Amino acid sequence: MAEKPMNAPPHPIEQSFELAAQRCADLTPLVYQRLFEAHPETRTMFRAQGSELVKGSMLALTIEAILDFAGERCGHFRLIACEVASHDAYGTSRELFIAFFAIIRDTLRDLLGDEWTPDMARAWDALLVEIDTYAGIPA
Repeated sequence: MAEKPMNAPPHPIEQSFELAAQRCADLTPLVYQRLFEAHPETRTMFRAQGSELVKGSMLALTIEAILDFAGERCGHFRLIACEVASHDAYGTSRELFIAFFAIIRDTLRDLLGDEWTPDMARAWDALLVEIDTYAGIPA
């Protein structure tokens, strides 16, 4: 894949994460609060001891996969398919697994407020459809 020119603007998804990082040092509490509110059944999926580390690690890996999936697709995006299978093995539905990506998008959108652009919204909408397809869930 061609290298991005030095002065090229960031991809809208990358830009949404960059702007969020300027506003919030750690998205983990915001993302999981939203996840637990939208899907209360997920609270029991995280054991009490060490769960903050698990949540942070899971979110970091998911963000890496999102950025790779939206960008050059160098390999990190393959984690999505692997994790669909591993989450299936311990009873997490594919729909709930995929919902996590929308939770991240919604968290970023709310955090960015007026800085959330139509380009970001379109890019995220397209990405979520692509991830659904990639993970084997009809859109």
